[in-house]
Amino acid sequence: MAYHLPFAFGLFLLLNAFPGYAQHEQHQIKQPAAMDTIRHPAATMDHSQHHMPGMAPTDTARPVAPMNHAGHDMSAMQSMDHGTTNMGSMPHAYSRQLPMSRNGSGTAWNPDQTPMYMWMSHHGKWMVMNHGAIYLRYTNQNMGRDGKQRGGSTFDASNWFMTMAQREVGEKGLLNLTAMFSLDPITEGGNGYPLLFQSGEAYQGKPLVDRQHPHDLFSALSIGYTHAFSEDVDLTAYVGYPGEPAIGPVAFMHRISAMPNADAALGHHWQDATHITFGVATLGLRYKQFKLEGSNFTGREPDEHRYNFDKPRADSWAGRLNWNPTSNLALQVSRAFLKQPEVLHPNEDVKRTTASIIQSNQWGNGRYIASALVWGMNRNISDEHTHTSHSVLAETNVQLGKPAVYGRYEFVQKSAEELQTETSILYPNDSDKGPFNIHALTLGGTYRLVQLAKTDLTLGAQATVYRPQEIIQPLYGKTPVSAQVYLRLNPSLMQMGKM
Repeated sequence: MAYHLPFAFGLFLLLNAFPGYAQHEQHQIKQPAAMDTIRHPAATMDHSQHHMPGMAPTDTARPVAPMNHAGHDMSAMQSMDHGTTNMGSMPHAYSRQLPMSRNGSGTAWNPDQTPMYMWMSHHGKWMVMNHGAIYLRYTNQNMGRDGKQRGGSTFDASNWFMTMAQREVGEKGLLNLTAMFSLDPITEGGNGYPLLFQSGEAYQGKPLVDRQHPHDLFSALSIGYTHAFSEDVDLTAYVGYPGEPAIGPVAFMHRISAMPNADAALGHHWQDATHITFGVATLGLRYKQFKLEGSNFTGREPDEHRYNFDKPRADSWAGRLNWNPTSNLALQVSRAFLKQPEVLHPNEDVKRTTASIIQSNQWGNGRYIASALVWGMNRNISDEHTHTSHSVLAETNVQLGKPAVYGRYEFVQKSAEELQTETSILYPNDSDKGPFNIHALTLGGTYRLVQLAKTDLTLGAQATVYRPQEIIQPLYGKTPVSAQVYLRLNPSLMQMGKM
């Protein structure tokens, strides 16, 4: 494992070597007279230290700080592309003291400079945000394969949609309602889409191998309430059925660094697979730029019946520490015990450990670099055996207005059982049952074709080169190659007008 980590870290650093050149002139923002910092949280931000998407970034180790508002005029604040928006009415989903741009999946944190793709509106005291994406694509996994090698091709349309509604409650409270849906069960079918070396979950009593499972129709229905004790301290209670416990980083479909890539990460079930959990309760205590969270939740992953609500079990636990040291970075470490996550292995539990760094820099409207470095470890424990496996992901998305380029490197270890490699025939020795090392490198590009009604239509293409361990190469080839082309529909980027 040791010789794989330097490569991943090296790639991550190489792809992020140039965000510093994006430091342009700072925008001067006029603000209204001094306001109560609890009732109007975004007004407490010093915008020379902390930035909303689309504003010129600066380097800081203290992104949220009190601001002197005296003698300023809010009329100087221009509206956003998606309608007139008072910055003081745009708090985070689970804190009146943090910016909306820190929102991630569940209660996870993004960097404060994260670009926001959404449709937003106000309805009385409620602020409503709508997110989502549809990928209309053709994918061919393991092109040029012979009849004995694994792979597959398909036309499909992976998708997800999310609505968040929130409002202030009294002087110190904040209420959030979130609903997330996916039509994957219709567009992908019961067994999902082909994806070489992917594993996890089951269909018709058999494990899904070399395929990514579809997501449930109801992927999130959650309620969160946050009480602010002061500008620096607040407490959040979050419940979801389904929801997302405090494990891992922001889930791949909500990371801007992963936005152009239509495929799930191969290490999904090592890093962020708990983003759909049928029954979760989380308490989170924030102190300034730190947040400590604990969750009780259902360890079993969703079953193959994608339209129903699975039985809540409350049999698993997780803890996570989040830290945003600057407006550009979001760091987390987490540890979880999952009770019998796989339906086909009812006697096997998993201890999961993750750590991640998410980075985002913006230097103009529609121009940014977003990256993620994620490590995940599973320790599978059963009466028959115990084994440990690792995964590493490094990904970067560079948006340059209409065009974008992106890449993802993955290293993951998967067992013979996970890949269903017929060990009794191919690998008679116990020492040959894995875990097997798998490397994957994806490079791609996109170009926004049309922007209409605050919606983007983007053309994208990508190719992935895999390098499996030699012992499983008869099933896949020495260096299998996959490729895909797609059209993506999603809300346009919210951009700040001239200040």
